[in-house]
Amino acid sequence: MSGMDAVVVSVILTVVTAATPLLFAALGELVVERAGVLNLGVEGMMLCGAIAGFAAATGTGSATVGIVSAALAGAALAMVFAVVALGLRANQVATGLALTLFGVGLSSLLGQGYVGFPYAGLPRLSVPILGDIPVIGPILLGHDALVYLSLGMTVAVAWFLGRTRAGLVLRAVGESHDAAHALGYPVLRIRVAALAFGGAMCGLGGAYLSLAYSPMWAQNMTAGRGWIALALVVFATWRPLRAALGAYLFGGVTILQLHAQSAGFALPSQFLSMLPYLATILVLVMISRDRVALRLHTPASLGRVFDPPG
Repeated sequence: MSGMDAVVVSVILTVVTAATPLLFAALGELVVERAGVLNLGVEGMMLCGAIAGFAAATGTGSATVGIVSAALAGAALAMVFAVVALGLRANQVATGLALTLFGVGLSSLLGQGYVGFPYAGLPRLSVPILGDIPVIGPILLGHDALVYLSLGMTVAVAWFLGRTRAGLVLRAVGESHDAAHALGYPVLRIRVAALAFGGAMCGLGGAYLSLAYSPMWAQNMTAGRGWIALALVVFATWRPLRAALGAYLFGGVTILQLHAQSAGFALPSQFLSMLPYLATILVLVMISRDRVALRLHTPASLGRVFDPPG
């Protein structure tokens, strides 16, 4: 493989690793919002997933145990949101913000003893012969299991929401929980299930950060990725395949600022570090200008409290 090919492969692999945690979190939040629930606690769930996955993986020596633990930690934190926002009918925005603060503090507390712990990272897929094909082999087969899981979940979520009766029911709950309840659908149970799935996906996104992207534990290592994932859901107009596209675009912006720094561009490093977040703001501003499209695609019951009669 020539030097240019090696650079291309390296850039693409790095973009994929930057996009994967965003994709996990965005897919989870997308399902939650399609069910009519607005959970702003993505950042907190990702952090708890990151420390739970790292602690379990280093403690047991099993990456599988770490990944499962991260998903369970994210789902558990989502259940806290479910109890407060759905059970006690508290304001969903305030509850989500509180969940983020809680997750940040809890992960910092639990992670104190793991700062500086080494971890080898997740093993990459190894396929004889196919993996040795120049350029194509490393790009398609040079990733770890979580990358392929994120792509598989993208297809699975798109199929579930668009092709299954259960997905149609979930979308109906997000559009009009009163009508869905009148038809006999268990609105609260559907929303709790969506929250559990969303929390587990956020936990997987956090696990990818601590086990693969930068295999270590550091406080606040999500660095705002949970908020970017929330913006991705709006960018994607609540469609999974567009969420995947958006995740890879934002992953590319993240890597762009890293390469710009290494290339020695005469710009302050702080400005280059802001690029992913500036891109998030610009995308949200552009989307908000098209109010007709937002009204057409936004779940009508998003963020509304469901108060079952009787």
